[in-house]
Parts: sequence; structure tokens; C-alpha cells
Amino acid sequence: MNKNILLFLFTAAGLFCNSAFSQATINGEVKNGYGKPIAGANIVLNPFNQTSITDANGFFKIENITSNNYTISISHLGYKTISETIKITKKNISLNFILETDLLNLQTIVVTGTFNPRIQLESSTSVSVINSKSIQQNYPQGTASLLQNIPGTFTDASAGEVFTKVYTRGVSASAEDDTGWYYVSLQEDGLPVSLVLHSYYGPDLFHRLDLTTQKVEAIRGGSASITALNAPGGIYNFISQGIRNEFGGDIQLSNGFQGDGNYLHKIDANIGGPLGNNWFFNAGGHYRQDDGARNTNFTFSKGGQFKFNVIKKNAQGYLKFYGKILDDYTNRYTGVAATNWDSPKPAFGQDFGSTALLMPSFNANIPDGRHLAQGASNSFDPSKGVHAKDLALGFDISQNLGNNWLLKNNIKFSAKDANWQTSISNNFIGLDDFLVSGLSRDFESLFGGDFSAFGNLVFRDANSGNEIARINNLGSLAVFQAEAPSFKYLTDGRLPNDAIMGTATWLKYNTAKEWMDQLTFRKKSKNHEFNFGLAGGFSNTSMFTQGSFAYVTYEANPKMLRVTVENPGEPVLALSDSNGVSNYGGLFFVNSRAKVSQLATFVNDRWKVSDYVHLDLGLRYETITHKGSKDRFAPFTQNGGVDGNVNTVYDNGILAPTGQQDNFNYNYNYLSFSGGINYKIDDEAALFARFSKGNKAPELNYYFNNFSNVAINKKGEVQKINQAEFGAKYNLKDFSFTSTLFWSQLKNIGIANFEFDSSNNSIFYTPIQFNTSRTIGLEWESVYSPVQNITFRFNGIIQKPKATKWKVYDAAGSVDTSDDSITDFSGNTLPFNPKLMFNLSNEYEKDKISAFIKWQFMGKRYGNVSNGFKLPAYSIFNAGAGYQISKNLSADILVTNLFNSEGLANFFGANSFGANANGATPEFITANPDASFVVFPVLRRRALIKLNYSF
Repeated sequence: MNKNILLFLFTAAGLFCNSAFSQATINGEVKNGYGKPIAGANIVLNPFNQTSITDANGFFKIENITSNNYTISISHLGYKTISETIKITKKNISLNFILETDLLNLQTIVVTGTFNPRIQLESSTSVSVINSKSIQQNYPQGTASLLQNIPGTFTDASAGEVFTKVYTRGVSASAEDDTGWYYVSLQEDGLPVSLVLHSYYGPDLFHRLDLTTQKVEAIRGGSASITALNAPGGIYNFISQGIRNEFGGDIQLSNGFQGDGNYLHKIDANIGGPLGNNWFFNAGGHYRQDDGARNTNFTFSKGGQFKFNVIKKNAQGYLKFYGKILDDYTNRYTGVAATNWDSPKPAFGQDFGSTALLMPSFNANIPDGRHLAQGASNSFDPSKGVHAKDLALGFDISQNLGNNWLLKNNIKFSAKDANWQTSISNNFIGLDDFLVSGLSRDFESLFGGDFSAFGNLVFRDANSGNEIARINNLGSLAVFQAEAPSFKYLTDGRLPNDAIMGTATWLKYNTAKEWMDQLTFRKKSKNHEFNFGLAGGFSNTSMFTQGSFAYVTYEANPKMLRVTVENPGEPVLALSDSNGVSNYGGLFFVNSRAKVSQLATFVNDRWKVSDYVHLDLGLRYETITHKGSKDRFAPFTQNGGVDGNVNTVYDNGILAPTGQQDNFNYNYNYLSFSGGINYKIDDEAALFARFSKGNKAPELNYYFNNFSNVAINKKGEVQKINQAEFGAKYNLKDFSFTSTLFWSQLKNIGIANFEFDSSNNSIFYTPIQFNTSRTIGLEWESVYSPVQNITFRFNGIIQKPKATKWKVYDAAGSVDTSDDSITDFSGNTLPFNPKLMFNLSNEYEKDKISAFIKWQFMGKRYGNVSNGFKLPAYSIFNAGAGYQISKNLSADILVTNLFNSEGLANFFGANSFGANANGATPEFITANPDASFVVFPVLRRRALIKLNYSF
């Protein structure tokens, strides 16, 4: 018995020792080719998916490992991923790894536009990555400004941070200035920033860039047809900072100088670290105050955001809770006047670099047409611009279910609010134009024979009350007798340029409560990775728009005008209030609400045909429902207007609901397909091809803009997007490139123009015409590092955009259809798409010093489909330098538009109220060689000094 006990004790001890020694620990170190430690490298140990991250010194540790054979993978953005097989035979193992620079991130795992994450080289899509280092080389102007660094992406950020345009490969026709993200999806961590889009309500309103962004992944066309909600043109996914094994972060102070000495002050911060028991957190955000690149008498932007995530790792995956609070004011620039169609130059004393042509700051209360009986009013101050608020909370889960099954679910709720208080339009209205008086009231009175708003007009400075000019404008009515209009100054005072500005107060209230979800199941087998799931989103949104005419001087620094009619022997009539606001709520009225649901089911299979060939096939069935209503309206007819005073003309024509509503309830269903193939030549090179048939359902602007006091009796057309691409990817130690030949076709393009009917003082949209465009081209992205510390980058696009079928409706300036016509521009070059666009840069980095210079080239583009006006090519040079002051502290200087380029990014047509770009046909330009027109210049030189403290 004693022998048995002794034997048992020895056996137990032996088992204990074996068990103890079988629990091994891996201690590792990761460096780059220059011997510097790499912080934040991801370590994955399979088959049990144990993970770790290197600390600031490049070290990592994985504990409690049993004796076995493993595959260890090390990856980090900007370095080639490596995988090695190791055998655990002893208690402590030390490993050292050297990661080779991945110049184009072709060995980096991407998660955007794919259901199963993989390295770029093995992907059958055109993918680009902007890492945190490249993000920090950009002046913090906005989302679109950063994305112009991605090859093949056209961006127009001339208006500022918002009201921007982004599109790719000629898929652009409906990406208008007020719906500039029409075909692409702006995402944060894999879900759209906003589910709905309509006039002056786009995703860039609710997105800001700061240190919380780790990288940007972008795909152009291709698999976006089956991986994004109603966005076949591409995906731009901003991925937030993730897990840090040690507590640390960055604090950054920035001070910028721009334009005529305008300032930008910004503070960014991001911190993260472990919370214990495999819990991790990350939090950060920014606050800024920006005077803007152009001259205004108010702060152009101010506000900020806070973002966070909390992550729980477990043996089977992770759970992540995340959120964002955005509370931000910004504005957008309108156009500048120019003359000389062949070589545009600023006109009327304006300047392409500094002129903003926005109304100055003032405080007004304008009656709310929706609630006149209650005496409600809306405060208006154009210095506020757009006040954007967004509260978003989300939950992301990824779990291995066993037997090679994986579950992923990302769900987000958000509550959004955008309040616009700014000016719209800034055209020239000469004092001999009857609109000087006519826009101050409803035209029914004018054409009914009431000319009381004409005669002796007195213009006073709204701030000081001092008289500026006095005119008689009865001669402007001669136009109705087919005679030349005229006016006459009655005193020595003059208005600048003998004109006023054709502008209006632009008041908009937009709200949306949104929920969106992406659920994916993945099953792996020997030769297949099978993904299927559901994606959905629901939005409850509302929109109210009210516009009032405003009297403003037409000059580089506009002033508000208080205007009265002082005819002898008659009562003084006030055409404006004390602030210069006229025709309260009489120019625009839209009051709409809608519920939008988007549901999709998808299936995708990545088939390993051989060790070198992978086939990627996917289908997506999507159904979208738009249900809502829009108020009908009419002028408020009470004698004397809202205040009952017949001598205050400015409140006599306010638009108010009639009680009738036009309802809409339409459903769009479509099936999209995308198939790709990747042939991996070796570990450094691959070829790929893809063909996609995608769809783009209408956005809410179709209902909100196109039906004014008429029934919404038909649904919009689903646009069809067909795309094909063939590309090559090549990755060497000192040279990497990708190039893609593409063909894209866009069909069922609905085109309607914004028009002003002078006969009844109304704004309307012309009947929709359905058109087709086609673009073929070559994109490329390359990096060359001939010697240590020096890198050259070159990316761009050569393309041939064509309007294969294109007709435009000409309403001849009135709602009356008897004089309307349709003009055929089929075969012309597609506007706003350059044939050549590229970025060329040189970077230097050694020890504590870094520097770069970048050349951005934008080729010539037609400003309209008639090809009547061509925007000249331009170049912008950006430069920067940095110095590592200490281990924790660094300083950088960035200069954007170094040589103050006066490039023109956009064109708005003739400089007259209600004009549009399509009106500037070759015939119009020939007949009006000296006419002025409206252009949008790029923003002028901006310099930034940054101090960054890392810990």
C-alpha cells in the first residue's frame, strides 16, 4: 500500500512538472530594416488565434502556450506581413523578427470592399490605403481634401470642409454640388456615416478628421456593388485606432495661417491602453477654431468631436463598443465672379484667393411659414453656417463558432441634426434690372399692376443707417415693353459696381434618426471561403427649407443694405427689414419628411482554384423603400402681411403650407453582381480582373427637389453601373506599383436643371432627362525608394470620359412649356472629369529629420455637357518638414498650395440670378464674349505648425 501511494505521488509530480513545463511563453522583438523597433505590430498565433501587439520598444509576449506546432504571423501597416512555423518544445522561447518595408501596403490586410479580410496582393479589387503618417502630411481642411491623394478619385473641396464632391472613374453625373457623394459610401469602421442623402445633406457634414483615425482604406468601383449599401461607385472607410497593449497616446497642438492672415487653432488627442483582463480602450477627438481660407467677418468653423471604443478580447474573437459625439459649426464658400472665357480672371474687384462673397454676420428673426398662426419665427445668422450634431453608438462583434464558422455583426444607431444658416447664390443684379425691386415681394402683385416697390429707392448701410445711394428704377420696367431697361442715380452716392447681390438667406433644418447593421457568417473549407448575410439600415428623416431675399452690396466684402421706397407724396415703403432681409420666406419653401429602409442579402464565395488562382464571386439583392410626404404651399395673403402693416413690404409674400400634402411610397429592388479573379504569380506579383453590374437607387432629393406643388406621381429611375477592370500588382524591396485598366458605364442618369421663373418669382426644376455616360482609363499607384531614406510616390489617372447619350431640357426661363426645347449633346466629353490627374511626391526621412514635397496636377475639364466652357488645368504644390525634438516631442511645418495657385475647381454658369452651368453653351459664349460668370477657385496658401507629444 505504501508502494502504491509512493508511485501515485511520483506520477502526480511528473504530470505536474510536464504540465508546468508545457505552459510556455514566447518573448519576441520586432524591428524594421534599419534596426528601429516597430510599435503596434499585430502578432497572431494559430491555430488557436492567440494575439498580441508590440509595445513602444517593439517587444511582445504570448503566455500559456502548450507544446505544439504553430504558425506565427506579424503584420503592421507599411510593412510586409511575414508568417513562420515554430515548434514549442521548451518553457521560454525568444524570437526576433525584421519586417521589410511595404511601400504600397500590398502585404497589408484590408477589410474594405471584401467579406473576408486579406492582403492587398491577393485581392481582386483596386484598393488604396492612406496610413496615419500620410494623414498627418495633410492640412486639416476636411475629408474630401484628404481623399484627393487616392489615385483615380476626383475631389472638389473648393467650398471648404463640407459641400464637397467625391467620385471615381467617370461615375459622376448625379454627384452635384449639393449631393456630391452620390455614388460613393463614406464609412467609419465599416458602416456608412449617414444612410440618406439629399440637397445640402451629405455624409461630409458629419465626418471630421483627427488623431482618432488610424488609416483610410478606399476601393474604386468593383466590389462596392456587392459590399456597400447603395454605393456602387466606391467606398472610403476611415478606420479608428484600435488596441494598445500599454497605456499611451498623442496630444497635438496646431496653429495655422491662411489667406490674408486668417488663423486656425486646433487641439487633437488620442489615448488608449489596457483596462485589465483583456479589456482595452481608446478615446480621443479634437476641438478647433478656424477663421477660414477666405475673408469673412466671422469665424468660419468652430467645434469638434469625441470618439471612443472599448474592446474585450476572448479566445474566440472580440467584442467592441464604440461611439462618437460631434458638435461642430462650419460654413461653405460660394463662387467668385470672373470674365474672359478663354483665360478666366477675377471681376468686379474680387479676388480668386481671398473673396468669399458671403453675407456678413447679423441677427434676424424670420417668421416661420409653417407656424404663422402661432407667431413662430426662425432666428437667422449667416455666421453660423451649418451646425452639425451627431450622436452615434455602435456594437461590433467577431466570434469563431467552431468547425471553421465565424460570426461578425456590426450595428450602429445615430441621431443627426444639421441646421443651415448661410447664404445661397451671389450673382450680379444690375440696378437697371427689375429684380432689384421685384425680388422684394411676390410677383403676383407686380404683374397685377402694383408697381409700388418701384420708383425712388434709398439704400442705407444696415449697420450704421447711413445713406449710401438713392436711385430711380422705374426705367427697369421698360423690359416688359421690349425696350432697354435703365435706372438713374438721384444723388452723388453710388453702389459698388452699380449692382446688388442676387442672394438669399438659406435656412434649413434637417434631422435623422438612423439604425444600420451588417451581419455576416463565414464558413471556411479546404478550397472555399463562403460568406453570406444581411445588411440593413433605417432612417427617419425630416427636412425644412426656407429662403428669403436679402439686399447686399455686390463687392468683395459685402455689406447688408436697408432699402426703402420714398416716392414723393406717398408713404415710405420698407422693402427690407433693418437687417436687409426682404421677401420673408418667399423664395423657397420645402417641408418634407421621409422614412427610408434599405435591406440587402448577399452571398460571396472565394474559391481557391489552385495555389495561384482565386476566384471571387458575389451576388447582392437589395430593396429600398422611400415613404414620406411633402407639403404644398402658397403665399400668405393677409392684407399687410404677417405684421398687418401695408408699408412693410418685406413680409407680404411669405410661403406657408396650404394643408395639402403630396405623398410618396416607392420601392426599388435590384440584383447586383461582381466577380473577380486573382492570379498570384509569386509572393511579390499578381494579376487581377473583375466585372461588376451595380445599381444606384434614387436619393431623397428626387422627391424633395423635383416636385413643387404637384403630385409625386412616379418613382425615380434606378441607375445602372457596369464596370470592368484588369490590373497588375508588383511588390519589390525598393519599387512597388499597381495599375488598373478600367471601363465604366452609367445608364439612366436623370438630369434636371435649377431654374428661376421671373414671371412668378419661383424656383423650379426642369423635367428629367435620362442619359448615359461611358469612361475608359488607366489608374496607377507607384512607390520607388532608390536609396535609404528617400522615397518617390506617383499616382494618377488617364481617362477618356464621354457623354454617349445626353439631352438637356431648356425651359427658356419660365414654367410655361410652350417655348421649351430639348438640346442633344450626345457624343460630347463628360464634364468635370479631367483626362489627366496625378500626384507626384518626394519624401525624405533620416534620424530626427523628415521632409516632403508634393505636386498635385488637375487637368483641363469641361464645365458643362455642352462643352462650351473649359476649366483650365492647374497645379498645387504642398510641402512639409518635421523634427523629432526628443523621444516624445516632435514638431512639423506643413504648407498647402505653396505657390498660391489660382486653379479653378468648379463652374456655375453665367453670373445672373437662377443661371446654371449648362446655359453657357458655345452659342451663348460667342454671343456674350464679355459676360461675367461664376467659378469656384481652389483655396489659397495655408501654413500649419504642429507640436505632437507622444507618450
